[in-house]
Amino acid sequence: MEETQVAQTLPFVYAVFKYVHILLFVYWLGGDAGVFYSSTFVINDKLSRDSRLTAFKIFINLDMLPRYCLALMLTVGGVLAEFVGYEHPTWQMLGIVALGPLWVWVVHMVHAKEGTDFGRTLAKGDYWFRFVMIFALPTSVVYHWITGPLRPFPWIAAKLLIFSFLIFCGFMIRKKLPPFIEGFRMMAGQGVTPESDRKMYDGLMACRPYVWAIWIGVAVSAFLGVWKPGA
Repeated sequence: MEETQVAQTLPFVYAVFKYVHILLFVYWLGGDAGVFYSSTFVINDKLSRDSRLTAFKIFINLDMLPRYCLALMLTVGGVLAEFVGYEHPTWQMLGIVALGPLWVWVVHMVHAKEGTDFGRTLAKGDYWFRFVMIFALPTSVVYHWITGPLRPFPWIAAKLLIFSFLIFCGFMIRKKLPPFIEGFRMMAGQGVTPESDRKMYDGLMACRPYVWAIWIGVAVSAFLGVWKPGA
């Protein structure tokens, strides 16, 4: 089950996708760790305002790396599933291949066009897409497990459920982060105040359990991909 006829026919392509899959895990975890670390400087009231503004720029731009990784993961994982024997219908495979580049473009444009009508429209669409995916992925896993196609691949089913959970954690971070953003804008516009510090601290602390959950989820998912229980 490790290498199907397709993998043996296209060994280089298979190796490339496995390598990219590993890189996505590495940069997702590594990027998230950098975001977490830089955030501690943003809320450090012992630093100057300018130092904290610089830390925020690092924080917000570095955060794009794990976002790109998440957006590409389903596409790369879906292609690898095909290589190890899980056969997708043609229409589904086309959707999986198109999803990654399209989602990366949306994530990038939401960041690049922030504050514009176009950026807000894309952000709203991305928000609702992620909301749907939180429920659509587990529903799909249950359906394809009951009907049979996923049963020989329990680790793929588990990774899809974890991925749904990761999207949920990211969704919750979005819900919890606004006080942090509000506090930062107060600091940037009016200067440092106890209220701005409190808002930033409270918003960031509310997000941290979900950040830790993402780290655990990504690590477990990577281990399942190596172990492949049930293969």
